[in-house]
Amino acid sequence: MTTARLTEKYKQEVVPGLVKRFGYKNPMMVPRLSKIVINIGLSEAKDDIKVLEGAMKELAAISGQKPKMTRSKKSIANFKLRAGQPIGCKVTLRGNRMYEFLDRFITLAAPRIRDFRGLPKDSFDGRGNYTFGLEEQMVFPEIDYDKVEMVKGMDVTIVTTAEADEEAFELLKLMGVPFRR
Repeated sequence: MTTARLTEKYKQEVVPGLVKRFGYKNPMMVPRLSKIVINIGLSEAKDDIKVLEGAMKELAAISGQKPKMTRSKKSIANFKLRAGQPIGCKVTLRGNRMYEFLDRFITLAAPRIRDFRGLPKDSFDGRGNYTFGLEEQMVFPEIDYDKVEMVKGMDVTIVTTAEADEEAFELLKLMGVPFRR
């Protein structure tokens, strides 16, 4: 099994850069990526299950892994939503698949986003995790433009082992994530 290109970059460039910047005494103290969660929420899925099936196929193509259907936890009358109804899908990437997805996002998908000036720097949660949203799935080359029935957005959460947002920002910046200037 081959290792992802970003795994090598992490070992060769990112770890020494973070040790120099934050003065870690042990290389195991250096923050690393833990997992990437990709979530598609579809309010239309409660009316038409075919929309959800299409989203699951596209998410499987993007991530290389079978997505899990998410269901509502509560009933909300104003939204005509009952508990247990399917409302989206998600996939959790770890290990090699996680690095492969991040590499494809940085090198292929991000440059294809219309009017892209970089990802916002203020989307950290205070615990070293970073979340950003994509407005359409067509930025990924795996998606066939002609077979898309509906444009769907998605949330991507990058979970790190960093304890502070500053460490996580530096980690992601050294990995090559394109942030706004």
